[in-house]
Amino acid sequence: MEKLPITLGDVQAVYDGPEGALWELIMGEQIHVGGFKSSMELATRAGLKEGMFGLDLCSALGAGCRFLVKNFKVRMAGLDATKTMLDKARQRADAEGFAGSIEFKDGDVTKIPWPDKTFDFVWGEDAWCYVVDKDKLIAEAARVLKPGGILAFTDWLEGPAGLSNDEAARINTFMKFPYMENQKGYVKLIQANGMTLIESSDLTPEFAGYVDFYIKMLTDQLTFDALKIIGDNMPLFQAMGGEMMFMGQMAHNGKMGRGRFIARK
Repeated sequence: MEKLPITLGDVQAVYDGPEGALWELIMGEQIHVGGFKSSMELATRAGLKEGMFGLDLCSALGAGCRFLVKNFKVRMAGLDATKTMLDKARQRADAEGFAGSIEFKDGDVTKIPWPDKTFDFVWGEDAWCYVVDKDKLIAEAARVLKPGGILAFTDWLEGPAGLSNDEAARINTFMKFPYMENQKGYVKLIQANGMTLIESSDLTPEFAGYVDFYIKMLTDQLTFDALKIIGDNMPLFQAMGGEMMFMGQMAHNGKMGRGRFIARK
């Protein structure tokens, strides 16, 4: 798939601005498909244990870190490059009493600012689709993992049926993705960086249902709230709804989806 000239700066603009607040409205603080249920399944399948030290790459509002500290009694670090997300993540962690269990750093996930062999696991949820150099991301994740450490992540993918260049360009432009990896592509990157694949699951069928769910929420319940976030701009709201409906169509056709991956260093 052809990469678009979308940069980290473009993604920062989204999550420093009203679009970031809109995604939180639709998807909750975790800002990923399936929320608590998806996180619990990923962590359980990855075999996370009390006392482990983990790194959440593209940690956003820090909800993933707080989820893991609350439910799996681990210590966490979060890395993100968006000031608004980091400020809110620190504030919310402090408010919930997790200041001593979670550290957040500002940085690029392709240049992780921790030493080699620091973490027991590296974590990500539906965010690496924003990263331009996914090979470097996976390589950096492998570098900071201890021997035997676990890589566990979900992400939005090009679906098994594949996207045309025009379809991909439309979705990626709207979402500010440089490109979406596919399932086989992520498996190749994981193995090329010296890790042993434990799980590679195609979650595309359930992803399509979630897109329908988000559209229904916006049109049937959250219209007032969404309009407030985007300055009561009804034409913009309608245009965004049209793009989400297009994504839903692509998901139902198996052209756009989501995957879950677990590997061991």
